[in-house]
Amino acid sequence: MIVTRPRVRRRPPRRAPRLVTAALAAVAALGVALPAPAFAATEPSPTPTPTSSIAPGTTVFTLAPVSNGIVRPGDALTVWLSLQNGTDAELAPIEVTLSMGRTPLASRTALGDWLSGDLDEATVQPIATKALEAVAPGTDEEGALTLAPEDPALAGLTPGVYPLVASYTSDAGVVSSTSAVIVPDDSRAPVDIGVIVPITAGPRQEGLLTSDELAELTAPDGALTSQLGAVTGTDAILAVDPAIPAAIRVLGTAAPQPALEWLAQLDALPNSRFALQFGDADVTAQLQSGLTRPLAPKSFTYAMSPDDFPPATPSPEPTPTPTTSATATPAPGAALPSTAELLEIGPADRAAMYWPADGTADTDVIATLGGLATDDTASLTVIPSATTRAGAAGATVAANGSVGDAGVLVYDSDVSEALNEGSERDETWLRGAPLTAATAYLAFATAESTGPLLVTVGRGEDRSRLGLGTAITAAAAAPGVDPRGLAVLASGAPTAVELTDIEATPERAAAASALVGDENELSRFATILDDPSLLTGRERNAMLQVLGVAWVGDPEWPTALADHRAATQTTLGSVGLLPTTPTNLFGSRAPLQFWVHNDLPYPVNLVLYTTPDNLRLDVQGETTVVATPQSNTRVDVPVQARVGRGEVTLTLQLRSPAFVAIGEPETVDINVWADWEGVGIAALAVVVGGLVVIGIVRTVLRMRRRRRPVDAAAPAPETSDAQAADAEDPADEASTPSAGDDGGEK
Repeated sequence: MIVTRPRVRRRPPRRAPRLVTAALAAVAALGVALPAPAFAATEPSPTPTPTSSIAPGTTVFTLAPVSNGIVRPGDALTVWLSLQNGTDAELAPIEVTLSMGRTPLASRTALGDWLSGDLDEATVQPIATKALEAVAPGTDEEGALTLAPEDPALAGLTPGVYPLVASYTSDAGVVSSTSAVIVPDDSRAPVDIGVIVPITAGPRQEGLLTSDELAELTAPDGALTSQLGAVTGTDAILAVDPAIPAAIRVLGTAAPQPALEWLAQLDALPNSRFALQFGDADVTAQLQSGLTRPLAPKSFTYAMSPDDFPPATPSPEPTPTPTTSATATPAPGAALPSTAELLEIGPADRAAMYWPADGTADTDVIATLGGLATDDTASLTVIPSATTRAGAAGATVAANGSVGDAGVLVYDSDVSEALNEGSERDETWLRGAPLTAATAYLAFATAESTGPLLVTVGRGEDRSRLGLGTAITAAAAAPGVDPRGLAVLASGAPTAVELTDIEATPERAAAASALVGDENELSRFATILDDPSLLTGRERNAMLQVLGVAWVGDPEWPTALADHRAATQTTLGSVGLLPTTPTNLFGSRAPLQFWVHNDLPYPVNLVLYTTPDNLRLDVQGETTVVATPQSNTRVDVPVQARVGRGEVTLTLQLRSPAFVAIGEPETVDINVWADWEGVGIAALAVVVGGLVVIGIVRTVLRMRRRRRPVDAAAPAPETSDAQAADAEDPADEASTPSAGDDGGEK
């Protein structure tokens, strides 16, 4: 993403210099040096430019030749001079002296020493001067300086790489910035060269990019859009992280439209390519952890929804005929794409390619990778020339090589490092410095190489389309090279390569080993699911992302690793028994109730194993449980008490159908009161029987009283109102004549 920040305008420009500046800015952007008068000391463009982004409290002085320092006979030499001020004080105006040597640098080693600031490596003479104005705090000042083709400093230069330096005097002493001028030898036959460009999404912790992240990355100003735009129309070799197309394809019809268009553009590119490990995972760390081959994704079922993969359009109904009736052809059900289909990176890809983190692959790692051929395709491992003995000594190493019996593709470390630095610079007046260094190293490489060359632009992040595209062009269009694909680079007899002693990175190997151990534990835990890949697929993809090469050297990586391992432990604890409390058991038979918590979004299959510590209880040993998602599920365990009473301790353990222990075991104390059941029933029977007998006796006594004859002479006993009311006979009331009744007589 290109971010433009306002720059402080130092003075109103004059019209004529502004026109000259605009022309030179266009020349610099195109990377072409045009003839210009010797006196044309131009001013920087007055349009807004980014403020200084260097470390606070520092200043940086940069010499950056235009056209990557290439000067053929009859060409002018144009350079940018810039001074960035990261201090809180204004820098005084300076006068810069540009100096150049007339004798070419002797070797790549001499070039490296010169570019690193060793001014004793070459003899130079002043050829021009340029004044730069005062630089306000937090800003920069830049200016262009051009030497005409007929300038004596450029006259009679033979093919070679010439030292170039700009310097000025400050209170702290002489400040210098070194570069080079490359006079190409166009009479020499071109050398084949391959340029590897990674297509990656940077460091991540989650296994797949989300829909929102994809929409952002594939937007017109997104990082993935910039990467694809930079390689379009070039012969670059693409190193594609298959996690990116997989993240788009798992969304089906729900994928953002920009992401779908980006994927279609990737598939349409004719460039040769190879797949990185998923998430660009570091193969060195995996193999050094004890694995015999790098890990690969297991499944993406967890990330796909059948609703996003509608069935195919049904076939039209056949036309009815007099002898047959029309029947509709049912639409086939939607089929989810396979893992291989999701990871497809497009046409023209080469299998069995590995690109370990720069400078980490030793002889053992390369030997292991060399034995991983695929479909009769020999394995190739991409390594830097700096890890070979020849490259470390300053020699050029051809691309096609072998370490023992293992094939390797060796990329030029010096050129690739400079290209990577240039790809990360958005300012033209800064980008020219590293790209000139890359071109100078290539000039030596093409003169010394015995076969095709290979370079990369590094695994940079958030690079603009302009910065990345310019770096690719600087390598592919350098003098004396012819860009080629993987097939050409890997053809022919390889050259034997001997590696230097490479120090292992025990912390990354230990991390990979720990992640593999966690994954194995999770795989056993996942047997509680009908489809274990719902957990194991997610875990594998996430752990590969955590092992991504983009995390190498990142201070946040230990935190990312710890977070991932903590998340895995949380998953392992997502299913288990809820804590139990002591229980009383009255009676000989009753179910005991326990609860299982399931925090997963899937139903899980479990078996509860219950074991008593004595014979007072007969307990059902195995109880099958299907725990519902994200809820607590009750489990009833039938028990039967034997004779007597006392305390029984039950041990509870959940296991998967594969007999894998799930969660920690629980114990519960049961107080058994088995003989109280008979006593209680007998007592209840006695009480009920007594009440029945009493009721019968009372009823009989009442009936006898009503049937006893009444003596008319005997005085009526005193009765209570209630008893008198009970003695009233409703029949007497019914037989009494009413007030209006005359006894039947008229």
